[in-house]
Amino acid sequence: MLGQSIADLLGRTDEDVLPADARASVVAIKREALATGEPRRTEFSVAEGLGLRWHDLHIEPLRNDAGDIIGLTCASVDVTERKEGEAHLRLLLRELTHRSKNLLAVIQAMARQTARHAGSIDAFLRQFGDRLQALAASHDLLVRESWYGASLNELVRSQLSVYLDGGQQVEINGPEVALKPEAAQNLGLAIHELSANAARFGALSVPEGRVVVEWRGGGNPHEGIELDWREQFGPRVRPRRKRGFGSTVIETNLTRALDAKVDMMFDPEGLHCRVLIPASQIVTGR
Repeated sequence: MLGQSIADLLGRTDEDVLPADARASVVAIKREALATGEPRRTEFSVAEGLGLRWHDLHIEPLRNDAGDIIGLTCASVDVTERKEGEAHLRLLLRELTHRSKNLLAVIQAMARQTARHAGSIDAFLRQFGDRLQALAASHDLLVRESWYGASLNELVRSQLSVYLDGGQQVEINGPEVALKPEAAQNLGLAIHELSANAARFGALSVPEGRVVVEWRGGGNPHEGIELDWREQFGPRVRPRRKRGFGSTVIETNLTRALDAKVDMMFDPEGLHCRVLIPASQIVTGR
């Protein structure tokens, strides 16, 4: 107990054994047990190395045959593992509350922007539902990795999965790299908007169209990622006349949330989007 053997503890007082920060509370509760004749229980911590060891102390008055209190019996159980588990659980609950609030804010903003640009209730329901599914796909990857980050390769594939099952229209290339949660969430939504636009107006709207998604960089802690989305062999691209929800997600949100640089090039031969993600949004050491 307390890092000492039973032989070392026999015949010694609390003042001899307990450190000053724990001694006062333990002595006080022992005196209370003697005064009231009732059992008492307390938890106290003792510094050990670089951490703390927690003990659950049970105290019972010791009586003689006449019923008089002649001392105390004490039992101490090391509950450090339980206390650490409780602290970790509190941290997880705080994180869950924080992320839930952020998620609700994102969904609320998505609903407002979708309603602003949708031409009908049916269009709103369809577009908003698709965007929720895109957000859920990114969250599935993050949950699987305990919210440390998400693989960029898996993120891109999850958003383009409908075009990858047996199809030849989408090509994906790039090194293995992981993005931090906020980067994964926002980039996932941006890729969804690019694919939705391509399916309606661009390369994915015709059988012969192709989309190439490539990225490079992220090889060291100070190197960012350059991601390219390039459409080919689709309908000729018209100059953009107005900014819709997709453009807001791709350009404004990525720039604000990730400090990324986004270039949207409306080449007549096919849309080209380049996203420069800073090194601060990349997970290192995993």
